[in-house]
Amino acid sequence: MTEVSILSLVKRYGDQTAIADVSLTVDHGAFVSLLGPSGCGKTTTLKCLAGFEEVDGGRILFDGDDVSRLPPERRDIGMVFQNYALFPHMTVERNLAFGLEMRKIPGVEIARRVEKALELVQLSGLGKRYPRALSGGQQQRVALARALVIEPKILLLDEPLANLDARLRDEMRSFIRELQRRVGITTIYVTHDQAEAMTMSDQIAVMFAGRIAQVAAPETIYDRPASRAVATFVGQANILSCTIEPNGALRTAGGEVPRPQNLSARPGATVDIMARPEAIGLVAAGDPAGHLLGKVMARYFHGAFIDYHVAVADTVIAVQMTPPAGFSVGDTVGLVLDAARLWPLETAQ
Repeated sequence: MTEVSILSLVKRYGDQTAIADVSLTVDHGAFVSLLGPSGCGKTTTLKCLAGFEEVDGGRILFDGDDVSRLPPERRDIGMVFQNYALFPHMTVERNLAFGLEMRKIPGVEIARRVEKALELVQLSGLGKRYPRALSGGQQQRVALARALVIEPKILLLDEPLANLDARLRDEMRSFIRELQRRVGITTIYVTHDQAEAMTMSDQIAVMFAGRIAQVAAPETIYDRPASRAVATFVGQANILSCTIEPNGALRTAGGEVPRPQNLSARPGATVDIMARPEAIGLVAAGDPAGHLLGKVMARYFHGAFIDYHVAVADTVIAVQMTPPAGFSVGDTVGLVLDAARLWPLETAQ
């Protein structure tokens, strides 16, 4: 297991800065996801780690050793690409053996490692097949096996599930995470899919415009985002702009909302309060438990939960409740906000 340290990394393409002063530490054996929209610099960061891109500033350390200027073949990394990058004219066994042959590994050892890798990814008995004879999920597992068979210090994955259908993506998320835990390899995973990052990672680094906005455990990213940008990118987020009244109450356009315990802003300040849809409930209009009054504008049944869109003053608030919830479009309702699950964002005096 290897610790990865990225120190003030900078990468430019002409006048364009793809990575601007990125710093990140990945602990031994950890699974860390780089999450962000297209063009945010996450794949470029991964390519710099792999040695496929030269850095313009900063350093990359593997267990304290500076590898910033080393070529890819001397970094001891395994790489899994979005398009699998398997050799179509080679069998599965030959695809796995290729990297070992390049490293001058003896034939007996190559056979042992290939067999072990195929067993690890649950593809024993398929070594003689060609990639075209495999399903998308099987091809992805071959790509994983090929990355792991060389016994690298670090595993890098660049949106490896993007080409799979939704059901297969769900299956592969669990498979990759459990495989990583069994092997114990330090893993850095690039994705724009929030569900992948949330379900698979020990920590998530959220990136925007070549910078890391927040690094934390998935629960922290979701419940306690560092900024409005993180809050609205990761999951659904209702942002309520509030004014703190002299008595400490929070006043928004639709009424008074509960005060989060961790809010320290003074009276007279304005503050944005984040409320996730599942932190809000609906009650009948006139129920004293309601904090805000609104009108149901839309209702969407998802099976395990119901999404409501409720107009409150000039804002539409998303509410998520478990069935049964007996409210219909057009109903006037009260909104109940759970103070323990509200989170303050940017504050202005």
